[in-house]
Amino acid sequence: MKTAIYGGSFNPPHLGHVSVARTVYEQLQPDRFLIIPTNIPPHKDMAQGSPTSVERLALCRLAFEEIPGAEVSDLEISREGRSYSADTVELLRRQYPEDTFYLVVGSDMFLSFCTWYKFQYLLENCVLTVLSREEDDLLELERFQQELEEKYGAKVLLLPHEPLPMSSGDIRDRLRLGLGADMLPEKVYAEIIRRRCYEAQPELTWLRTQVTPMLTSQRMAHTAGCEQEAVQLARRWGENPESAAVAGILHDITKILSYDEQLILCEKYGIILDNAEKENPKLLHAITGAAKARDLFGVSEEIYEAIRWHTTGKPDMTTLEKIIYLADYIEPTRDFEGLDRLRALAYDDLDKAMALGLEMSLEEIRRQNVEPHRASLEAYLWYSEGGR
Repeated sequence: MKTAIYGGSFNPPHLGHVSVARTVYEQLQPDRFLIIPTNIPPHKDMAQGSPTSVERLALCRLAFEEIPGAEVSDLEISREGRSYSADTVELLRRQYPEDTFYLVVGSDMFLSFCTWYKFQYLLENCVLTVLSREEDDLLELERFQQELEEKYGAKVLLLPHEPLPMSSGDIRDRLRLGLGADMLPEKVYAEIIRRRCYEAQPELTWLRTQVTPMLTSQRMAHTAGCEQEAVQLARRWGENPESAAVAGILHDITKILSYDEQLILCEKYGIILDNAEKENPKLLHAITGAAKARDLFGVSEEIYEAIRWHTTGKPDMTTLEKIIYLADYIEPTRDFEGLDRLRALAYDDLDKAMALGLEMSLEEIRRQNVEPHRASLEAYLWYSEGGR
């Protein structure tokens, strides 16, 4: 039986890795295809801020799940210390003594193969399976292939492969800047954002796409307007525009849900409602939306709180919380008496705008014969009295 071994740090596993795995499967047709994330690479330490080895293992299982026959193994992660391919092959040979092993390496690693730990053991026990990372390196690979065959009796198989020009280090840098979604399998990127591995920030275009199924067409227009207004207010008041955009995009992600569905989310996230919240379903989406935003998209505590209080408000709000409360109220699709005055005030004096917005909201609630939430009453008193 043919057993292919494809190892690496996969930090993170990207589309280039998946492309290699697909090439190996299609051209080699192994009977057993083991993809083995390292515990600690032998030649370098893990980059600062990397996920745990167990988290990388989970990311790899998402990345390679569509490669036929591929099995992501925890063989090296379950071993302590640095991960040496020779140790891995030795274990596998004991487990599958009749197999022929094909050790998959990139062209750069192949050309430095004689520096590997117990490289002669690997040459004696594996067929080196080499995929080119550059379009013009074939002559150099063939020269080194001949050298290994003549000097060590090595077996080397060159697989033609059209590489995807990307590196894990570059992707990690991009993730911190809110980029990189196009370089990762979709499920891997979503999980990285959910866990906020690598200090990743979500691409706003990707985030809008994820939110779309959670919104009605009318709510989509409102959400886009809220995001736009929040970013403008953030720039006016020295707040982070990206944080404001994320909160604006996510603030209504559970509003489409029925009352019963809201209660199910409350149970899922351990949310305890007070009587006012139980009696007024319109209040629930801010609470459940914040919890869902944290669960699905790993939002910071600051963004969580901005979503949580965007409906009722509360005393002594942060700048971002006030921005999202007001952006939700004055975004471009809104149309009500007094809107122009409130909108102008939001760009002139944020606290006075909060006082006016809360006053208008409380008047509307009373006209509907609904009991205002205590947080709204307390917030109105706080801002109408100048934040005391």
